[in-house]
Amino acid sequence: MIAMQPTETITVETATVGCDGGGGALGHPLVYLTLDHEGRVECPYCSRAYVLKDGVKLSHGH
Repeated sequence: MIAMQPTETITVETATVGCDGGGGALGHPLVYLTLDHEGRVECPYCSRAYVLKDGVKLSHGH
């Protein structure tokens, strides 16, 4: 059985983030992810978690 590495958590200040898994040979295609209403999203490729920085408010209007 292969042990999975712990998921990395990255704090962000924007509603949309780009993830490439860290680039290089261990990376994955660049994907853009949008934080949910709780200020969190997980990359479907590498399971990195992106969370909104404490105190940052996002505007959800146009």
